[in-house]
Amino acid sequence: MVEHLRARKGAFRIALIPAEVLDALNDGLLETVNLNEFLALDVARLSRAVAAQVGLDPAHERLADTLAMLEAFKPMQRHTHIARALYDMTAAHAQRDAVAHRLATHASDAARSWAVQWLQFAGQPLVDRLQAVHRFAADPHFGVREFAWMAVRDGVIADLDGALAALQPWVADADENIRRFASELTRPRGVWCAPIKALGAEPWRALPLLEPLRADGSRYVQNSVANWLNDASKSQGAWVRELGARWLAESPTPATRYIVKRALRTLDKPARAVAEVDADDA
Repeated sequence: MVEHLRARKGAFRIALIPAEVLDALNDGLLETVNLNEFLALDVARLSRAVAAQVGLDPAHERLADTLAMLEAFKPMQRHTHIARALYDMTAAHAQRDAVAHRLATHASDAARSWAVQWLQFAGQPLVDRLQAVHRFAADPHFGVREFAWMAVRDGVIADLDGALAALQPWVADADENIRRFASELTRPRGVWCAPIKALGAEPWRALPLLEPLRADGSRYVQNSVANWLNDASKSQGAWVRELGARWLAESPTPATRYIVKRALRTLDKPARAVAEVDADDA
């Protein structure tokens, strides 16, 4: 029914998304293919459709209450509130595990992102949460992978040493998504999340994760490692420069050169700006 829509290229403006695509997205039949489609979702309609599809009551009072106040929240926060409502609705469900599985394997990337956020509500130890998040970290959809690392970020902050130890096998995984997850999850500053202050002060504590990735063949991983070090450069610039110099000496590969160049972009920005002014004045 929607197979002909799967190979589409996403519209570059929300207003240009075809009605047929929007309907399929809001009925939980398709994944989004870009941020515009994700932002265009009618999350109230989608959440009711998904609830019915996974075996929950789409008219449940808990979900209705959440949807009634949805407009008061920012777009990304709305997804967290829906995820929480669906989680609460399963509290007394006779087939809670089956519902969770259906949500985690749903056709909609938004639905799978709600499933991964359940890890924030369950109160599991960090090791168990990392084990549970693994499938989402490897999800083929970029959006689900972003929600995956955000879902366990607080656990990393609470138990940094435990997280760094538990993630070491991840940076040796054959799947680039898993390797990238370990780097992105532990970024000192990160995106849309609380900083890991301990790594801002002492970024060298994460070297067991970073060293194996310094010449990674995946550009997806390279960008994450470079962003990790760029975060660290804002508080420990001298250390990042020294690390970059050592990496270039020990691993003179195109991948390492790319990582180091991007890692130093904030530190080098003032120097470039001065050079450009000098050139203009010459």
